[in-house]
Amino acid sequence: MQAVQYFSYGGALKLSEVPVPKPKENDILVKVEAASLNPIDWRIQEGILRAPKLLSILPLPIPFVDCKFPFTPGVEVAGEVIDVGTNVKTVKKGDKVVSLLNYLNGGGLAQYAIAESFTAVRPSGSRAAEYAGLPVAGVTALQILKSIGAKFYGTGDKRNILITAASGGVGQYLVQLARLAGLHVTATCGARNIDLVRSLGANEVLDYKTPEGQQLTSPSGKLYDCVINCVANTEWSSTLEANLTSDGKVIEVTPTPVTMARYWIKKLVRSNKLEVFMLKSDREDLEFMINLVNEGSIRTVLDSTYALDKAQEAWKRCMSGYATGKIIVEM
Repeated sequence: MQAVQYFSYGGALKLSEVPVPKPKENDILVKVEAASLNPIDWRIQEGILRAPKLLSILPLPIPFVDCKFPFTPGVEVAGEVIDVGTNVKTVKKGDKVVSLLNYLNGGGLAQYAIAESFTAVRPSGSRAAEYAGLPVAGVTALQILKSIGAKFYGTGDKRNILITAASGGVGQYLVQLARLAGLHVTATCGARNIDLVRSLGANEVLDYKTPEGQQLTSPSGKLYDCVINCVANTEWSSTLEANLTSDGKVIEVTPTPVTMARYWIKKLVRSNKLEVFMLKSDREDLEFMINLVNEGSIRTVLDSTYALDKAQEAWKRCMSGYATGKIIVEM
């Protein structure tokens, strides 16, 4: 089969011919139809998430990944089940599925991949690209909102939240889910995406390049019960905390080393103002997101799609930080 691989940290992506993997007793062999890229993919490639010996023994809320080369990146996929291990009972051969692959093994940018238990069935006639972004970006959005007490279809508390980078891969799902939960959403994005983010359900939208956007102040004067910061490669800012209610908090989706340091400092002084999100492998959450897409309650905004032999272009687009929605590689 064909697979995209790199052979060292920081190494270029190359299209290679490799054997089709064989599923073990708890594995699922998936013929990949679409793979979704995320910032964590290029962070692994750059060695940013390589575990320092000292830090690897600490209970940090971020995944350390030491690659075994050659490494095939990508962990979000949608495709068809080709074979299953003897212990697998949740899916069967021929099912159309959505899967989160193991970060340590990767494997998404390939014609076939090994999936494990974080796999759920999607409709047989559905386009894979519409579902490939759900295991990481979609479930991240869902779990963050559940962590602040959100309940969907308007049955929860009416909280005020701020979502930064609301037109990005995670942000687009956050806005739509927050709308379903009846939350008041202030969102930031670039000027070209303001209408899109408003159409997804944001009550107020700020252009992040304007003075108002940089101050993150709600146009209606509301303080935030929660700020969900999806901006990659940014450090903690006092501006975030200044806009919180007395019991509000900031949730960091893509923390930097500086943010992690501040996280531990705040823990030492018993402050709950800053949290760092860590995705949990929960198949029920993935099934919930699939059902929302099935019924049309949410949709996946696609930034761009690429063929497997153009994966390097998709990679560069992901690293740019300017994608609107999800970047998809189709097989």
